[in-house]
Amino acid sequence: MIQQSLSFAVSDQVKALGWNGIGLEITGLQNKESDPQFERLKNETIQKILGTLSPELLKTDPLLKGFKQLHEKIKHSNRETIAASENLLSFLLKTGKIPHINLLVDIYNLVSVETRLALGAHDIERISGNVQIRLLDGSENFRPIGASEPKKVRPGDYAYIDDGNDILCWLEVKQVEKTKVTIDTHDCFYIIQGNYATSTEYLINAANRLVSLTKQFCGGQEKMLYIAD
Repeated sequence: MIQQSLSFAVSDQVKALGWNGIGLEITGLQNKESDPQFERLKNETIQKILGTLSPELLKTDPLLKGFKQLHEKIKHSNRETIAASENLLSFLLKTGKIPHINLLVDIYNLVSVETRLALGAHDIERISGNVQIRLLDGSENFRPIGASEPKKVRPGDYAYIDDGNDILCWLEVKQVEKTKVTIDTHDCFYIIQGNYATSTEYLINAANRLVSLTKQFCGGQEKMLYIAD
């Protein structure tokens, strides 16, 4: 059961960098480790993607270059700071698969490699209040997934932050332990992030794909929270 009415806001400073995206929630979900029908769909989709994926595409694709431009604007090296979608595509190119986490996560990761957009999901029950994406002042709490201790953050970076001053996702690169999606997750806040190279129509099509697959395999009811204009 949702314990709060979630809202999502985007600061003008982040918009000015070239960020655009969608925030939505899907509630009443039934997560699972996996689903045989989804596995077949995932494998078919991956084979189609591999038919066109190459190291050159990772370097030249306009959407992936858009994330690099975002990073350059906040003075981050693109050798060390890589958007989640590019990381997934690189993993796919090397291994022929995407990582398996659980069904909800596998669904949004599949949509990410299909669209090259950066997607993430957060357990709403673990979010403190509402969410915004803004520039950091350095006081925020940040414990990435898998980290045993909090990490310092650099003022001027952008991140998704809740009302408890906890970072949910740093850039579109690292999500956190606090709100990670588990088998027990029933309500998710989703981020679908693009950049100057993505139109609103492209973002909406990706959101529709995410919602359709999620409802097909995990049920739930969607609610749009924010669409970039």
